[in-house]
Formats: sequence, C-alpha cells, structure tokens
Amino acid sequence: MNEDELKAFLDVKAAFYNRPNFISADPISIPHQFKKMQDIEIAGFFTATLAWGNRTSILNSCNRLMQLMDYAPYDFILNHEEKDLKRFIDFKHRTFNTTDALYFLHFFRNFYKKHKSLEDAFSGFISRKDENIENALRGFHNLFFSLEDAPKRTKKHVATPERNSTCKRLNMFLRWMVRKDDCGVDFGIWKKIKPSQLICPCDVHVDRVARKLGLITGKQTNWKTALELTSKLKQLDPVDPVKYDFALFGLGVIEKF
Repeated sequence: MNEDELKAFLDVKAAFYNRPNFISADPISIPHQFKKMQDIEIAGFFTATLAWGNRTSILNSCNRLMQLMDYAPYDFILNHEEKDLKRFIDFKHRTFNTTDALYFLHFFRNFYKKHKSLEDAFSGFISRKDENIENALRGFHNLFFSLEDAPKRTKKHVATPERNSTCKRLNMFLRWMVRKDDCGVDFGIWKKIKPSQLICPCDVHVDRVARKLGLITGKQTNWKTALELTSKLKQLDPVDPVKYDFALFGLGVIEKF
C-alpha cells in the first residue's frame, strides 16, 4: 500500500486500540490504579521495567509489588523504615530480583527527596530542540546508576542507547507519561518532553508488523531500528508518531497480523 493508504490503515487501527477497554489486560492498568502523579510515575516505571514475558505474569508481579508498597508507592518510598524492606526479600519476576527491587527503591527515595517529579530525571538531559529523546535516555541511565552502591547486575534492567538497545520498556514508559489525548489510556502528565520527541517502543510484535508493512528495512533489531521505525511514523504524523504503537501492537498481539 502507498503512504496515504498506510496512514489511513494505521490511523483506524490506532483509534481502535487506543481506548479505555485496552487498559484492563495491559500493563498500563497498574499505574491506572493511582491518581497522584508520583504514584503513577513510580508504578509506571516499575511496571514498564517488569513488562516482559506473559502478560498475566507481568500483571501478577506488578500487583504484588504494589501490595508490598501498601498500594501507596510514593508514600512508601519516602517514609519506609529499614524493617519494611524485608518484605521484598522473596520478590522476583524473571531475572528481576530482590537486589534490583531494593536498588530501585533506594534510587527513588534519593531522587524524590530532591525532586517533585520523575520527569526531571529525563527532561534535565534534553532540549525541546532535540529531535528525539536519545539524550534523555542516556542521561537518565547515568543518573539512575550514579549512587555509589549501584549493583552492576541491575544495569541489565534499565536500557540505554549506548548499549544499542531498542530501549523498548523505557520508551513505553515515556509514552505513558508524555502522550496526551482524550482517549484515556496514556496519562500525559509530563510537559517538558514533546510527544514528537518520543521513540516508538519496538518489541518483537511491533518489529514483526512494522517489517511486514515496510516501516523497518534494517536486518538487526536495535536502537537504530527504533529510530528508523519512528522516522517512518513521523512521516505519517510528525506531531504524535508514537500513537501508532497502539496500531502496531494491536495488529501483532491481538490480530496476529
């Protein structure tokens, strides 16, 4: 199909999947349990980090994590005592374990004592003139692991373009926080990063569908792949290219396109 036909096709699919009934079976349902900005940020970041594998397993692990934080993640992070951390000893989701969970809590406590919003951890490394969020992802990774007791093993759970990763889970988290429309799925609570700067999350399903539609031509799946895909999507919608994540994901996971 030509570009006009492709845009029309993906616009329809994006509109179909970008609506509230999409939420319940998706990881984004976890941060949707909260109203306070910081709770949404923390729940969203943990959820995006754990979002690999079976979706039922992801939701179960994330709900357990929220339970361990008394369903008040921001309050727990700021006010927990040392003894409260013992409850995380048996927490595990695939290769994410107690060590990782405790460091995440440590970083968040350190960060939120100085900042109102996690947005600052990304926006501080990007200009509104930047074409995309690459510098924000690089800067965030370095900031996240800047504490002196940062465990090396935890680095595998927070991607960076420096390792040529697609940064799928971070890009998904940023989509949740930055994109704003009237559909009720993405939160749009961050204002310092523009939707046009977002990079499309590129998981195996999105990658497969995008290749089938000619949106990806490179043989590898890496950071350059995510950039290529987003560049093609910007030709369809330069202001909000990542809305097509809904279309590509829905086509791949639900319609088996």
